Amino acid sequence: MNAVKISHGKAPQRLAIAGALAGFLCASARGQQREFLEAQIYVTAQSPLQLLADGGNPAFADLAQPDEHWPTILIDPSRTFQTIEGFGGAFTDAAADDFARLPKDSQEEFLKASFDPVGGNGYTLCRTTIHSCDYAAEMYTYDDVAGDTEMQHFTIEHDLKNRLPFIRRARDAAKGNLRLYASPWSPPAWMKTNGDMLHGGKLKPEDRQAWANYFVKYINAYAAEGVPIWGLTVQNEPMASQVWESCIFTANEEKDFVRDYLGPALHRAGLGDVRVMIWDHNRGIMYQRAEAAYEDPLASKYIWGTAFHWYVGDHFENVRMVHDAFPDKHLIFTEGAVGGDWPAADRLAKQLIIDLNNWAEAWTSWNLLLDSEGGPRHAGGLHPGTIVNANLQTGKLTFNPPYYAFGQFTRFIKPGAKRIACTSNNDDFAATAFVNPGGKIAVVIANLAAREERFQVWVKGRALQLTSPASGIITILL
Repeated sequence: MNAVKISHGKAPQRLAIAGALAGFLCASARGQQREFLEAQIYVTAQSPLQLLADGGNPAFADLAQPDEHWPTILIDPSRTFQTIEGFGGAFTDAAADDFARLPKDSQEEFLKASFDPVGGNGYTLCRTTIHSCDYAAEMYTYDDVAGDTEMQHFTIEHDLKNRLPFIRRARDAAKGNLRLYASPWSPPAWMKTNGDMLHGGKLKPEDRQAWANYFVKYINAYAAEGVPIWGLTVQNEPMASQVWESCIFTANEEKDFVRDYLGPALHRAGLGDVRVMIWDHNRGIMYQRAEAAYEDPLASKYIWGTAFHWYVGDHFENVRMVHDAFPDKHLIFTEGAVGGDWPAADRLAKQLIIDLNNWAEAWTSWNLLLDSEGGPRHAGGLHPGTIVNANLQTGKLTFNPPYYAFGQFTRFIKPGAKRIACTSNNDDFAATAFVNPGGKIAVVIANLAAREERFQVWVKGRALQLTSPASGIITILL
């Protein structure tokens, strides 16, 4: 299906709500009892078209015991789980170059829609790439001088043109509340066994220290430009040999590199607070990667958590298994090429809910912005769209359905929010719930059925009855 052309700021439609207004008591993030007199509803759906639409202030009614045959989302604010780090997308070269080519008014529109914490999606945690990835107009590194193990020729001059100005303006739009983590797609070709940044290959054993030094140089160079790096992943998709930038690390090779080179190099440089994440690939074998790293205590002490993607099968249970086996470690979804149509929006909502319910603490999609052709991209095939596309001839932005679906989460679940107990008794509905700093609760529900359905939300002896549009995504604020 082609991307639906939606202008940002389109007038919303209201969701029909059933019930009568009543208050109820629930626990805030501090465990205190606080009375809520009403709820607030927001909806995204294709038919009838609703884009983060205001659904009004619904009514709760007394209901001591829910019926198991009535689709019901049950929440318990007194039971809390992981804390949210944030949501966002990726500052690739493609996104930065496209942004730089937009007229000023379109740039401002994009920044507000993506990063403004009140009027936009409010992204707070984003990814960027260490030198080039596939979504760049050209292949480049910060040091192409073979044998320069001390990084005497290291420079981020390339990023000074578009990428760093884009990040700074996004941070301003986010009112300063934007953190950044970085991922490499490949070491420079001179450090690799195949002498090529493309087509896989491996890091040469003799250049492991040089590659660790490269990470340190990168972090310090960005810090010197006023852009601190919050975290790192060791290698993007380390089991994929691609026609674009790629590099293979087995679980033991990744563990040994962190234990013996990267971790010590960061600590020697006073960068021990930078969060190091392993894997950064699909859910399928993430447990094996975590096990190899975390059961080595010398490696584990340097590793903050496990990063994962969604490209080969769902395997949601593996995310929970990593948490259950290693509960002191963290979990972040770091890449999902979303696409630009309504099925992509539905997929995003479902996957996000299930990942959050399986202990993910952050969720970042892929490119923040692409042109009308899904680029620029210097190698390989193109993905069909993204959250936002830019027509570089007209300067017009298209906010695709996944933008609004993502906003159902990012606008209402804030950094520091804690997941609370939330269950569904019906396979047509997936749901997650969080209590934000300050005590406001956000419940996000995805109707997985391609038909209108009635359901209810039950909490502390009260129920809210609603009707969801087909494949609707609903956020309820309590």
